[in-house]
Amino acid sequence: MSGIQMTSNNGRAASAAMPFKKTRIALFSFLSLFISAYGMWIMFDILNSNGMTLLEYALLGLFSITFAWIVTAFCSGCMGFILQLFRIDPLTLKRQKPIQIDTDAISKTKTAVVMPIYNEDTERVIAGFEVSLRSLLKTGQFEHFDFYLLSDTQDKEIARNELKAWHDLTARLGDTAKQIFYRSRTDNKHRKVGNLADFCERWGSQYEHMIVLDADSIMTGQCMLELTTSMINNPSSGLIQTIPIPVRQETFFGRFLQFASVLYSPMLATGSAFWQTNQANYWGHNAIIRVDAFINCCGLPVLEGKAPFGGEILSHDFVEASLLNRAGWDVILLSDVQGSYEEVPSNILDYAIRDRRWVQGNIQHLGLLPSSGIKLMNKLHFLLGATAYISSLIWLSMLALSTIDAVTRAVNSNVYFNQPYQLFPTWQIAKTELIDSLLFITIVLLLLPKLMGLVVTLIHRNKEFGGSIKLILGSLIETVFAIIVAPLMMVFHSYFVICVFLGKKVSWDAQPRSGRMVPWKEAIGYTLFATLVAIAWGSIAYYYTPTFFWWLSPILIGLILAAPIVRYSSSIGLGVKLRRMGIFICPSEAIEDDTLKALREHEQTISLPADKDAKFTKPFLPQEYPCSMPIQSFNKHAKTGRVKRVQRRIKKKILAKS
Repeated sequence: MSGIQMTSNNGRAASAAMPFKKTRIALFSFLSLFISAYGMWIMFDILNSNGMTLLEYALLGLFSITFAWIVTAFCSGCMGFILQLFRIDPLTLKRQKPIQIDTDAISKTKTAVVMPIYNEDTERVIAGFEVSLRSLLKTGQFEHFDFYLLSDTQDKEIARNELKAWHDLTARLGDTAKQIFYRSRTDNKHRKVGNLADFCERWGSQYEHMIVLDADSIMTGQCMLELTTSMINNPSSGLIQTIPIPVRQETFFGRFLQFASVLYSPMLATGSAFWQTNQANYWGHNAIIRVDAFINCCGLPVLEGKAPFGGEILSHDFVEASLLNRAGWDVILLSDVQGSYEEVPSNILDYAIRDRRWVQGNIQHLGLLPSSGIKLMNKLHFLLGATAYISSLIWLSMLALSTIDAVTRAVNSNVYFNQPYQLFPTWQIAKTELIDSLLFITIVLLLLPKLMGLVVTLIHRNKEFGGSIKLILGSLIETVFAIIVAPLMMVFHSYFVICVFLGKKVSWDAQPRSGRMVPWKEAIGYTLFATLVAIAWGSIAYYYTPTFFWWLSPILIGLILAAPIVRYSSSIGLGVKLRRMGIFICPSEAIEDDTLKALREHEQTISLPADKDAKFTKPFLPQEYPCSMPIQSFNKHAKTGRVKRVQRRIKKKILAKS
């Protein structure tokens, strides 16, 4: 496990904990720009062989955007590979060491663990809340923490279930229940942003830190203590983010996602932490936040204008990280802390629906790029986040334009005299070697990080994945399926991006989390249009240019077979069968975490009480200590002298405690 063990109250010492920050960014920038420029030059040389048309200029522009985005991920992966291979902490650049829990320091602070929920499965929420709480209880440090279940539920039946489950939980906990609280907000103004703001303005001033969990989060007590210790040890930190690892998946698609995340995410996150240093990002949950900093810096405004760039800020996490950085607080990614878990959608359709919300939120961030005061690194986070989804539309556009270009060239392949009175023929030039080189480079950029992740895992933790043979076989299946499903996800994301720019709004409801087999009717309904277009597309390509058709075939196959892919990848039976064979085994299954085991047992043994045995009284809430979260501005003169003075006062108070 990695973590910055910096305990000095000297501000300069805090900076020294992450050496060579500017050098790291410069190295990452140089490598990314160099490789991107090289790929763009090859593409230009290929397209310019017979002179550039407007169509080919458009292709070059689209290619440049997507290629640069791929390169940034590749460079992060390479850096993470080297650091993980030699067990080097990406922040301190020293050998990785476990975080030493400072119980004395923790005893002098108070931390809130908050779980905002909205129309969720009550039994699953209470189970995750309780097992995380009991895990912390086992550490002997529970007295320094309070737990809050912050409900924004609007469905009356679910709200009623929450009350029943809450009173049942407090009865099970006995005296421990004095430190847990349930708050129901009937007006869910500003969604999750308003939910957390309500907590901060009523009780936040009584806590130094808050650990934010999602409705499907599970976090071990050890992880909570490590996060709290890391926050205490780093008084300049405003937020510390963990990597939430997906767990408890049963369908083939869910296990595919879970396996890929556990295998590759630590390496990729390690690389990101290396070059982002103290300007990392926030993912909205499974993180610890300094409450004073959050209250004074993260009051979010309603943006001027209409969608997609105006209105309430949807993906608030990126923006909150940028506001903390703007005010001088560090945002840190701890890439190797264990015990931070989440659950993911179990099938392609539910996964795509979740992405639909994220597409809108990330595209909205593009409107903040001109904002004054936001640091360049945070603007890069905004840009990369939006590009992750917009790139799908760009890839689809490139494929369409390439098809038009190929068909046009095929139709005019025997035309050698393009101008009147032309004395000499115009011979078509095809730079096959350059085309092959660019294809090879692109494949390397996409697949080498997967190979590097596999190598690191084979060296350091192959037993956690069921052994080397099963790990390699699992990674091969994961890679093949990722290639098969990529065209369908490209189409979904392209459609979502178009909808966002057309101003179509999306509902931010609770996402389905349990495994389910997608019915044929639903699978066909969501994929039929893409399948019909793919058949027509392939027919035209095959008729005019058979060679180009075979280049397109991997994409066309994924779209033509979209409905069966959606249907059968959601199979619980297939997922369970592969697990029995040892395929897609993950560390949380090879060595079961006590907290995850407790969660499974909770779901099997504890259910909602019957109405006749239940209580529906309003739960007790602690005394309120009102304060206000000043609404921030993204205008030119956003950071006023008053805000700066408040910032200095908070830091002075924290450093004094250190």
